[in-house]
Amino acid sequence: MNAARPIVMAFTGASGAPYGVRLLQALVQAERRVSLIVSSHGLRLLKAETPFESVEGLRAHVGGAAWDQWVTPYDDADRGAGPASGSHRASAMVICPCSMGTLASIAAGTSRSLVERAADVSLKERRPLVLVTRETPLSAIHLENMLRLTHAGAVVLPASPGFYHRPTQVAELVDFVVARVLDHLGIENRLAPRWGETDGGGLVLGARW
Repeated sequence: MNAARPIVMAFTGASGAPYGVRLLQALVQAERRVSLIVSSHGLRLLKAETPFESVEGLRAHVGGAAWDQWVTPYDDADRGAGPASGSHRASAMVICPCSMGTLASIAAGTSRSLVERAADVSLKERRPLVLVTRETPLSAIHLENMLRLTHAGAVVLPASPGFYHRPTQVAELVDFVVARVLDHLGIENRLAPRWGETDGGGLVLGARW
């Protein structure tokens, strides 16, 4: 994956905004350019689940100087913005969190918003598309849409953290999922222990209790 090209990242209206906030922070810390899109419903969940009331709040959290260097925000209503075109040379796209409505729209190819169009571009250009879904239980329609997008080349990565590293804080569960996203984006990270590694006390992670 070309590190000089931006990663398109989107927040949509599924519960799980803390995953998106942590992912954005990790991408900036890795000095990766980000084309950021926050849908109206994504912003609503951001306000409900985090301390941030606006995209400007995200900027303050990431750090103004780092944001200005690495993050370019786009309006989800602007379907003529850069990420809507295949000539916008993105390296990958991730939607975190990804609502079932967004998933369905991408599966149907409707492109009614910049998020949906950018995802459609990722598929047609054969670029990595990671969809961090957060819903339970799943209906047959949800599963069919996931299968359709998997066949089209997307990676459906449910926000389903593991417990073999014995987390004691919510932040560790968030980091577990974000680490898997970064793996699929080809970005080296040490956000969460990996299966078979040892913790600080010598315990082999994944061993029986």
